[in-house]
Amino acid sequence: MSETASVPPMLNRVMKLILRSPLHGMVSKSVLLISFTGRKSGRRYTTPVSYSQEGNQVAIFTHANWWKNLRGDTPVTLRLRGREAQGLAELVAEDKEAIAAGLAAHLRKVRSDARYYQVTFDDQGDPRADEVEKAVQTVVMIRIRLGQAPEEAAAAEERSLSRES
Repeated sequence: MSETASVPPMLNRVMKLILRSPLHGMVSKSVLLISFTGRKSGRRYTTPVSYSQEGNQVAIFTHANWWKNLRGDTPVTLRLRGREAQGLAELVAEDKEAIAAGLAAHLRKVRSDARYYQVTFDDQGDPRADEVEKAVQTVVMIRIRLGQAPEEAAAAEERSLSRES
């Protein structure tokens, strides 16, 4: 699923409904809901995004601007494979090497996302490095560390909001 601004709002609404329902298994192996608080508005936002997971770390890549709400260690809530999970989101926007390595690993796991980044695969089944390098010029990576207790997440969110003041 694409996270670009061109995703029709209706598709996002349908994905939210599916991911919150008993039917989530149709898509929740590669799509989750991320909820976060807007830095300026203080409003709570929820958006469906493609992801890959390694242990207690979730990786998300996006072209859309919602990532600008994630500064420092930002507390987030995920709807991950039918369950709520708390975590801290770390934004990686400037380290293009880290983003390229992360995106290549993500595409090995979620091959269907390659089309959203105009990446194809070589004969060994690996994402083509030159295409990945081109893709990361307009992409950011969000790494989420799972397993944080709710009170720790609340304290981190309070710290994040106080830094904005």
